[in-house]
Amino acid sequence: MSVETVDRVAAVTTGRPSTPLQTSWFEFLLDGSLLENHLQKSYPDPTPVQLIIQFLEQASKPSVNEQNQVQPPADNRRNRTLKLLALKVAAHMKWDLDALEKGLTIPVLNMLLNELLCVSKVPPGVKHVDLDLSTLPPTTAMAVIIYNRWAIRTIVLSSFPEKQTKPGPHQMNMLSIVQQEKEMTENILTVLKEQATDSISVLEGALQLKKDFYVHTLRTLDLLAADAAANGETESSTAGLRISADELHCQVNYDLGGIFFQQGCTDQTAYEKARDHFRQTKELFTKLDSTVHVHLDEKRLAGYWNACKALTEDCDPSDTQNTPYNQINSLIRAHNHQAVIEAFIKDNMCRSLPNNFRRSVLREFLYKVQQGESSLDEVCYKLCVCNAVRDALEGEVLSVRFHQLLLKPSKKMVDFILEVCTLSLGKDRPSESSRRNMATFMKTLCETLQELPLLTGVSSHKLFVELLKEEDRKVLVEQLRKRSATINLSAKPLPSFYDIPASSSVSIGQLEQQLILSLEPRRIRQILIELHGMAERPFWRVNSKWEVPKDYINVILGIKDNLTKDLVYIFMAKGLHCISIKDFPHARQLYSTCLELVTEFSPKLRQVMLNEMLLLEVRAHETMAAEGSKERPPSDLVSRVRGYLEMRIHDLPLRQVVGEECVAFMLNWRENDYLTLQVPPSLVMNNPYIKIGQLLASTCKELPGPKECRRTAKELWDVVVQICSMSVQHKRNNDGRVGLIKQRESSMGILQRSKFITFIKKLREPLVLTTLISLFVRFHSIVRDDIVNEVTAEHLTIWPSTLLNIQAVDVEAVAVTVKELVSYALTLNPNNQSWLITQADIYFVTNQYSAALNLYLQAGAVCSDFFTKTVAPDVYSDQVLKRMIKCCSMMNCHTQVAVLCQFLREVDYMTAFKALQEQNSHDAMDSFYDYIWDVTILEYLTHIHHKRGETEKRQIAIKAIGQTELNTSNPEEVLLLAAQKRKKRFLQAMAKLYF
Repeated sequence: MSVETVDRVAAVTTGRPSTPLQTSWFEFLLDGSLLENHLQKSYPDPTPVQLIIQFLEQASKPSVNEQNQVQPPADNRRNRTLKLLALKVAAHMKWDLDALEKGLTIPVLNMLLNELLCVSKVPPGVKHVDLDLSTLPPTTAMAVIIYNRWAIRTIVLSSFPEKQTKPGPHQMNMLSIVQQEKEMTENILTVLKEQATDSISVLEGALQLKKDFYVHTLRTLDLLAADAAANGETESSTAGLRISADELHCQVNYDLGGIFFQQGCTDQTAYEKARDHFRQTKELFTKLDSTVHVHLDEKRLAGYWNACKALTEDCDPSDTQNTPYNQINSLIRAHNHQAVIEAFIKDNMCRSLPNNFRRSVLREFLYKVQQGESSLDEVCYKLCVCNAVRDALEGEVLSVRFHQLLLKPSKKMVDFILEVCTLSLGKDRPSESSRRNMATFMKTLCETLQELPLLTGVSSHKLFVELLKEEDRKVLVEQLRKRSATINLSAKPLPSFYDIPASSSVSIGQLEQQLILSLEPRRIRQILIELHGMAERPFWRVNSKWEVPKDYINVILGIKDNLTKDLVYIFMAKGLHCISIKDFPHARQLYSTCLELVTEFSPKLRQVMLNEMLLLEVRAHETMAAEGSKERPPSDLVSRVRGYLEMRIHDLPLRQVVGEECVAFMLNWRENDYLTLQVPPSLVMNNPYIKIGQLLASTCKELPGPKECRRTAKELWDVVVQICSMSVQHKRNNDGRVGLIKQRESSMGILQRSKFITFIKKLREPLVLTTLISLFVRFHSIVRDDIVNEVTAEHLTIWPSTLLNIQAVDVEAVAVTVKELVSYALTLNPNNQSWLITQADIYFVTNQYSAALNLYLQAGAVCSDFFTKTVAPDVYSDQVLKRMIKCCSMMNCHTQVAVLCQFLREVDYMTAFKALQEQNSHDAMDSFYDYIWDVTILEYLTHIHHKRGETEKRQIAIKAIGQTELNTSNPEEVLLLAAQKRKKRFLQAMAKLYF
């Protein structure tokens, strides 16, 4: 009985309130009529978009074969039915892209529409732009149009800042899945943007068609499912839901207008195309009696239309509505700047223009000033004043740009401010809130101005006297008098970090793009000052890929000054990025500037930056060493690493990775004396990395000793065993017996195994890695308990041979760790013969014979100059040779087995003869006879071929045995030389086969 069925039974038998249970996705597979009935409900649960997500999620689940390998989703009846159900739900929604886009993520909607193309018989592998829509069946053409409409709409929507994340399947709350979906979305957007020109061409072609269109319904999709084997046009092609040409053209014109408007920022002519499409949209929209299949936002359409007219300087004679936007744009085009200022002052009373529009007009004038029209300076400051007074009346925060104006005030400017304030309140009786806000503005103005004549002008103004109460005026004037007595008004303030003037820019977007791309600290600082002059918002959020360590996030975001917060966050994020791509010079510049900045106000952040700069230098030096540099680190860097390891500062956020890499740094540069003798005991007790580093250093330091450091090795062994063990709990089963439960989540060691592996992969000192490999090989042998197939390594004798609590060991984790560790070591030095033999043994005991033989041959090649010299006996020991023999035997290379049997100290004739008896050999057989020097084996070969009647092969064997250098009467030196020559040639031939 399924879980859902149990819930239903419980609901009936327990007398719970009869809340309707949510219909499960699989129920729609069992009952063909359920979907249509479900969708007809007033409030279906799950909703249509939730159903689409569930159907497609289940249809796209990967499968697992018998070898536990993940396979793509199976193309079976169940999955095809689920996809069809998803299409039916979308058909019920009448393919309303607005509703689908709000409820579905880009990857899910992409999957849905691609499935629509598939079932609509759109020719696969053919670009949509190459299709002739007029010759396609109606529903096929409509599927192409819907997909390309979605493509350009998605491009437009993705360009909007801070787009909200849509809900996806229930599993999407996991971080890894969210990241995976984000990457999928980015990949899809990249493809859609590359094909944007083709999508536009397809939709422009659709506008040329004057016939009615048809789109799939639940009925036509059922017909398609019943006629699944049909090719080309089906009976359902014109049986779908009819959409008139005017309706479709209205919607397509609207979508095309959106994409052209978005392209206008880089191509001015695109605004004219957008204007034409929006004009046609307006005309068609008013012409339509019903708009069932047209989904557009009339307010957005009006906004687009006004923006296009302003950007293209187009006056539509048919547009009798003279909106405030049009008036302002007409005045700007006519260069009637005084009238623009007067319109802004007038708008301060009626407040019909949105603040963002007023600010955009100011930015436009500022851009013209930046381009060289200095005559507009006065217009800019007057518009800035008008906007500031508007903000003040509404109780908003005054802009940074207005405050910058007040840094260098003049009598003319102050008089204009007072004039605007007076006119903005109007002749009629203003509201109480407006009077109160204006009074606050006047007080702010007095507190900001420094020069006495200007202060006197404000405090004696009629508006000041009217708005402030007498006692408030007296208190304010007294405060100003005291302040003027203590300040030297003629003295210029010292230049500070924030006194850099903010130059105007064409848009916040362009500055943000420069901010993302720049790596120069001064340029980043200048851009941020300009941005803060335009808008008060957190610019550290501009790029979602900017990340700082979570250990520091609270300290950085706790900085009160927004500009400083942005600077520190962005400097650190960019510095971390530069380190990750090994651009250390830029990282040093960014960190140095950040250190200089935080030193002024935060000792805590200063130490944080010093720690990060230490990590930068450690990684830079380790990168040089990994690239082949033998230069030792400077003594001051080693001293700084020691200082960090011994640092004890209360309430200072410390990143674990800094301490981890400092310990790895000390091990890599053989600072064993410090780790074993000088490191404080308290540090060893409190820092697990220091503890592991000390034990590794001690074990390596004592390895040459007579007792092979057994005491220190035992201590290191115990620590590693604990790391790879799990907590075990006893639980009594239903039958009364006590069983063991292992909890993988809770490691018993001083570190989690994953963190220990991460630490190991920062090490590159050969002796340290050899010691760790040796430890894990012995550990692995004990938990596997397979004496015949043991993995070999150096220094195995220093480790214990038994485990007390073997039940607690995570055997799988030990096996995985051995493989990871040896593979990592070989990436550092692929020619270490000991590591190669260990890796070969790992492959051998896991029955991967081809890979094992490859590595056994590599180990011999690296220690003999590709077999030009004799392979040392400790490399090709009898155990290794026997494993090579078994590898060849398991791969049915029986002649190679016979040749290798000669390599053993005592020739294994039994194995060689048995191998030569095999007739199903996968090697070159008689071509290997020249490599046999043992006469007994050659005589047996001759006998075997004679017995089988294999004349040619018998002759080859006779020729090999007849070589004079193999004559048993030869001196021992000649026979040895003949054997050595054949060994070398055979191993070189094997290497060519398996490398």
